[in-house]
Amino acid sequence: MSGNKSVLADEQSHRRATPAQQAWLRRGLVQPGGKLPLFDENGRRVPNSTIRRCLDAGWAEPLFSNPIKPDWLVCKITDAGRALLTETESGRSNLKWPSIVRATE
Repeated sequence: MSGNKSVLADEQSHRRATPAQQAWLRRGLVQPGGKLPLFDENGRRVPNSTIRRCLDAGWAEPLFSNPIKPDWLVCKITDAGRALLTETESGRSNLKWPSIVRATE
């Protein structure tokens, strides 16, 4: 990884995420390989705008292309995405959002 790319990721990780973006990213924390869901808890497709903004910010990255549904973005959470959630949960962010149920160890 080049130094410029890591600096860019560090800068982007300090941008604010919306509650919807945070909720989507948080779901990747409990999935194998950090895979992010295509659908929300109610079975609705996660908006492409949510996915694209997380990709642009460096909080998610493409996992693989889907040949059956090429318009569906299959992604995984990045280290920057994990850091964003850690900052938010530790109180360094002024965003307020409902807590989630965490998987037990």
